[in-house]
Amino acid sequence: MSLLFDGVDLHHATPEAETTLQRQSGKTDWQALKAGLGARFPGLPDAAELPNVEVLTLPAASHGDDAVLRLHREAEMTRVELDDTTPADPTAQHKLSMLQFELDTLRLAATEAPYPIWLVDDAKTICWRNTAYRSLQAAMHGTDDDAQTEVFHFTPSDVSGKTSVRVPVKMDRNGTTEWYTVTATEAGTSTVFHAVDINAVIQAEVAQRNFVQTLAKTFAQLSIGLAIFDRNGQLALFNPALVDLTSLPAEFLSGRPDMLSFFDRLRDNRVMPEPKNYGSWRQEISEMINAASHGSYHETWNLDTGHTYRVSGRPHPDGAIAFLIEDITAEISLTRNFRAELELGQSLMDTFDDALVVFSSAGVLTFCNAAYREMWKLDPDNSFADVTIVDSLQAWQEKCAPDPAWGDMRDYVMKCGERAAWDVDLKHHDMGPIRAQVSPIASGATLIRFTEFAHIAASPVAELT
Repeated sequence: MSLLFDGVDLHHATPEAETTLQRQSGKTDWQALKAGLGARFPGLPDAAELPNVEVLTLPAASHGDDAVLRLHREAEMTRVELDDTTPADPTAQHKLSMLQFELDTLRLAATEAPYPIWLVDDAKTICWRNTAYRSLQAAMHGTDDDAQTEVFHFTPSDVSGKTSVRVPVKMDRNGTTEWYTVTATEAGTSTVFHAVDINAVIQAEVAQRNFVQTLAKTFAQLSIGLAIFDRNGQLALFNPALVDLTSLPAEFLSGRPDMLSFFDRLRDNRVMPEPKNYGSWRQEISEMINAASHGSYHETWNLDTGHTYRVSGRPHPDGAIAFLIEDITAEISLTRNFRAELELGQSLMDTFDDALVVFSSAGVLTFCNAAYREMWKLDPDNSFADVTIVDSLQAWQEKCAPDPAWGDMRDYVMKCGERAAWDVDLKHHDMGPIRAQVSPIASGATLIRFTEFAHIAASPVAELT
């Protein structure tokens, strides 16, 4: 068989050689030659390599095939000759060799596949099995001699029509169970079965199930009500705290209501603040849901029952939205009581005629009364930055005569450890003589008390002395 190419175009070919070309739409004649002979004679050059080929001899790849393919460059032409010493018809021999090569390839692919493959005839008898099936059979039963020893136990009807079924395989070597998914493909009266190892999938599913159970137990113990709505807006998950806080029936929540129905029931149960305008109620709920989907919904609900709830909405993966409802009634009450106590203490200290100021252990002003603001014409509450002992001393010194006691005050406020109270008399430019009493108080803080001499003289202690 001989072919003559002008570049990549076929110029002439013998009738027998013409049959070796496998033509495809959009492919050149040289590509058709490679498609027809490339498997039998590996190493055929590409079109771009042809100008560099003078003489090339390629033996057949299959063992026992003595055919040889020769290439000769003649100017711009390339001659391809197939020499086959087999006495059979060269065309038939070529087709037979190609079929043999394809058969060897398919046999290798099936036999050495990493997953079990076996063939069952119409009598349900195993007539062929690959190496992976034999290895699994030997691991289960200690031998792979008996082809009819079952490895996978399932009903053939379970995998009819190319559907798959999960099949457990108990291993005798270590007592474990391995999982495979088995698929059947009918080929005439026979059936080919493929089994794929899915142990990693099973382990992932078990881990996921355990993780979900752990989350469910954790959610059940939370004191914060949790409601997670899926991407379709239906309630997908809730915990017992949500039932306790909202008084919604568990049957209603288990029915997977949508978000609008959920908030409607909250309003009916008076677990939401009463809307100012019922006509815009749906619009307000839609805006709430939209804010939650962007993670920007944070509100405090003051209910008619006296309870206070902190409600926040957060986006979750895959379009889900989670609402968290927390009862902060005790926290709000504590905060209010604490604020009331602070206001009471401040009011009490403001009734004193003496100027009082407190500095923390770090030297920051934390408290002063009305008499202090009046004496020094200062209002630390209006300052954006922290007022320190250094800032205060600077203001005091501007309104008083120089005295070495100012430096002692600064050192005393910043000093750590045991400290003793002391006092000093100072000269105020507007109020005249004043007395400063410096005393340590709790947490390393310092109290400085400024008293006008007129108040000292009018006090009962002064009258006795």
